[in-house]
Amino acid sequence: MGTGRARERILAAGWLVSLGVAAVAVLQWRAYVREVEQRAEDAERTRDEVARRRAVEERLRIARELHDSLTHSISVIKMQAGVAAHLARKRGEEPPPALLAIQEASTDAARELRSTLDVLRRDGEPNGNGIDRLEALVDRAESAGVPTTVRVVGDRRTVPAETDQAAYRVVQEALTNVARHGGPAATATVRVTFEARELTLQVDDDGRGAPGWPEPGHGLTGMRERVAALGGTLDAGAGEDGGFSVRVTLPLPAPSGRPAAAAATGEPAARG
Repeated sequence: MGTGRARERILAAGWLVSLGVAAVAVLQWRAYVREVEQRAEDAERTRDEVARRRAVEERLRIARELHDSLTHSISVIKMQAGVAAHLARKRGEEPPPALLAIQEASTDAARELRSTLDVLRRDGEPNGNGIDRLEALVDRAESAGVPTTVRVVGDRRTVPAETDQAAYRVVQEALTNVARHGGPAATATVRVTFEARELTLQVDDDGRGAPGWPEPGHGLTGMRERVAALGGTLDAGAGEDGGFSVRVTLPLPAPSGRPAAAAATGEPAARG
């Protein structure tokens, strides 16, 4: 009888020991899994931090290269144009319009370069170039000999920063192409249309047009890449009445507090 009880006690103790060992093993396994997961998260975080650091270093390198290679040259152009204009006035002559256009363009180029460098250093923040600066683009085009009219259709409203900057660059490049390829008597029309879910930009000229598409990465191809990155479309080619036409459509979020179909369209007075 005593032997049977002793055997039962031994078996019970064995079960208790087995349960204890199993519990310890489970706890150790869970701890090991947590440690492995933590190591994986730390490794992923480290990779992300390394990638971000390398991206920052690359932006800073690009900013330094742009600063060293372009800022000095643009400053020299601006200074020489200013000196030439000053000497012309000192002789009692009116500076040539082309010289004044060079001086103004170099000033704008220096400003835009500084803005671009600031964006590179600040991790891609907006650089202040947008639809509100179209008047400055028109003034520059007219100083380069391209009379330009601007028409705005629809209710002006705030658009996303990336879209705003892309719209500015599209019009800038289109007007630059008119000055380069349109011929001496070319005029241009810029039409900006605000719709509920789209921003449309159209630049038409009555010049002789540009022969085909430029090399990849330049001119119209660069515009197409910029527009496609935002989910928009670009059409460019000979205009209906001659010249060249560039039409860009960029998607917009629905106006806040208004149904998409409620956007009004009215056409204010044109600027010529």
